[in-house]
Amino acid sequence: MADSREPPPLFNDDDDSHKDDDNDDLFTSAVQSPVSELTTPEEPRRQEGLGDPLTSPSPAASPTPDPPSDSHAGNPTDLFESVGEPPVGGLSSVSLESPTGGEGTQQEVSLDDEVDDSALFNATSAPKLQLSQDVPEPPVPASSILPPMGAPLTPPVAPITPTVTPNLTPNVTPAAPAPVTPLPAVRQSPEELEAESGDEFIEIQVSDPQKIGEGMSSYMAYKVTTKTNITYFRKKNWSVTRRFSDFLGLHGKLVEKHLHSGRIIPPAPEKSAIGTTKIKLGSDKTAESGSQDFIEKRRASLERYMNRTGAHPTLRADPDFREFIELDAELPRATQTSALSSAGVLRLFNRVGETVNKMTFKMDESDQWFEEKTQQIESLDAQLRKLHLAMEGLVAYRRELAVSTASFAKSAAILSSVEEHSALSRALHQLAESTERTHTIHHAQADADFYYLSEITKDYIQLIGAVKDVFHERVKTFQTWQHAQSMLAKKREAKAKAELAGRMDKVQQAQEEVAEWEVKVERSQEEFDRISRAIKKEVDRFDVVRVKDFKDMLVKYLEALMTSQQQIIKVWETFMPEAKAIA
Repeated sequence: MADSREPPPLFNDDDDSHKDDDNDDLFTSAVQSPVSELTTPEEPRRQEGLGDPLTSPSPAASPTPDPPSDSHAGNPTDLFESVGEPPVGGLSSVSLESPTGGEGTQQEVSLDDEVDDSALFNATSAPKLQLSQDVPEPPVPASSILPPMGAPLTPPVAPITPTVTPNLTPNVTPAAPAPVTPLPAVRQSPEELEAESGDEFIEIQVSDPQKIGEGMSSYMAYKVTTKTNITYFRKKNWSVTRRFSDFLGLHGKLVEKHLHSGRIIPPAPEKSAIGTTKIKLGSDKTAESGSQDFIEKRRASLERYMNRTGAHPTLRADPDFREFIELDAELPRATQTSALSSAGVLRLFNRVGETVNKMTFKMDESDQWFEEKTQQIESLDAQLRKLHLAMEGLVAYRRELAVSTASFAKSAAILSSVEEHSALSRALHQLAESTERTHTIHHAQADADFYYLSEITKDYIQLIGAVKDVFHERVKTFQTWQHAQSMLAKKREAKAKAELAGRMDKVQQAQEEVAEWEVKVERSQEEFDRISRAIKKEVDRFDVVRVKDFKDMLVKYLEALMTSQQQIIKVWETFMPEAKAIA
């Protein structure tokens, strides 16, 4: 039935509150399609009291464009279905008959002149578009305010949906794989590290030992020349002057900073009290005997120490090492380097204590790699000591051979002077000269045996000691971890006793101590794992460098031996015609 009452006007001339609602009229286009189905020309209107406002529903009567519920799916007229609220005040209830004309299909539409927009439009479900529009002064019908069918939503919606999303894709996707790509190349084998470091080189030469001062206050200074192409050094070739105590001070600083991290620090030459005293008390003229050999051995040892330290990628980047080889000035005097000082005696006692600690505490090794490496290092140390002992005997034999050859040459020269037969005298004289040449060759071969075999083997015995020190540092870290675990167990036991005794004043303190020792246990375990990983890397690098050094040692020794033998053969081939010329 059609209601005889006329609906109230949608816009009140005296009320300006609806002027702000013009922005919401844009959402009415979402429901114009269902309305058009109800008001098609073919369908007769059965409501005489409704005019244009029903053809284009007002914002107050337009529901939110939510999808229809399951119970009214497919029925476009459900968008205008009333929730069942009774008419209030000026509400006009209008009955709409469905196009099919069946019974029970009438719809009632409630039109209210004062409707709360917040109840119809949900901010979370539909975005609110703020468009500045000039509202005309005289009120106009709703049909003239609404935009044409299908046109108004396109401009405001277009900048919301498609503009932001495409811009995010190119900014996010290429940045994600950038930090992930180089990760597989971080961990490399020692062979790869050694191959990559072939382009970078650093060569350090220790030369020109000079005695500065007189008496017991004198000292030896050496010229340290460096050649390198590493970028973080300021120059490519330079020289500085350093005294022997500076080398010892550098070694002490490197041990203090890097040993606890699992780094293998090449050992510096030990300070000899007897050799140093001979140099201090002797003059430059008398230093040509035994002191010169001592100085030359020390110079070669310092050069090998500096090159081994410079070959380590971590140690050569240390600020103390760079200052040592770059600073063209006198370094601060290194303390606790004297062999006869109280610091030297203290170092001796510390070594004894470390040795006793190594013998008394045996760590239950759970890592098979460390167990195998420990046995290998012990076996290598024993065999290197035997080899060094044999090499010392070989060097001593060659020196004795050189001395005996010199004596033989002197005797042959004396005999040639008393020989009356001219041809025989000339032959004996040539024999003395040839033997004197072989004496020089034997002496040079003895030096080659000493520097190429004996000293390199001795250095590696000391390097094995440095590896043992690193292994012992790991044992000390394990001891710290075990001590922290035992203290944590005691603190937990004390906390449990305090809780059972009901002494709440001590429970809080015990709980704080337990938390403190838990942090110490975790930190000690992390330190133990870290030093274990560092030692594995250092030992792998040590094995690679050791093989290379022993290869170079053997090649140089064989080259020196072949050279000496060829020189000896040439000497005796020259003497052969003189021997055959004796008539």
